[in-house]
Amino acid sequence: MIVDTLSSGYCPGGESIFPSPSKGITMNVGTTIIKCRHSVRDFKSTPVEDHIIRDSLDCARLAPTAMNLQPWLFGVIREKKLLAAVADLTDHAKFIAGAPVCFAVFGERSAKYYLEDCCAATENLIIALQAYGVGSCWVAGEKKEYAEAVRTLLGVPDQYCLVSLLPAGYPADITIQKKKDEEDISFFDRYSPG
Repeated sequence: MIVDTLSSGYCPGGESIFPSPSKGITMNVGTTIIKCRHSVRDFKSTPVEDHIIRDSLDCARLAPTAMNLQPWLFGVIREKKLLAAVADLTDHAKFIAGAPVCFAVFGERSAKYYLEDCCAATENLIIALQAYGVGSCWVAGEKKEYAEAVRTLLGVPDQYCLVSLLPAGYPADITIQKKKDEEDISFFDRYSPG
């Protein structure tokens, strides 16, 4: 998918990914991958290859982490019955059952910044998968009522808590959501209302 996207010059939403050559800017593959990422909830049945899973996990473990504590534990769920059981526990993520794989990101409760660290790792995982053309959708774990039930189901020790679930696979369909414009969400130096 990413190869097709790069060769065509457009993201799935139709927006151009190539900066204007007249501005003297060259394409950046990293930012192109980020700009082409969209949440995917409908997956093909095609399995995600082991080397993609392992490389993406490697990228997740290299995320920034406070004091280099690396307070994370990553689960990879591929068994269909287990995917369905996790999906049944969630409130808004029943589509997990149809994903070829679902990553579960856990953080050590005792680490002060486990949430920030594990969110950074989740984002690395999302971007790494996207680079292979594998779509995903961030499903909340932290603060959700089902978090403890998922932890127990997967046999994860009590010292960890669920931060996120990330169902992933090759997209069968992508729904493009409109994002806010840069000028509506940023300022330079000091904020000045509109």
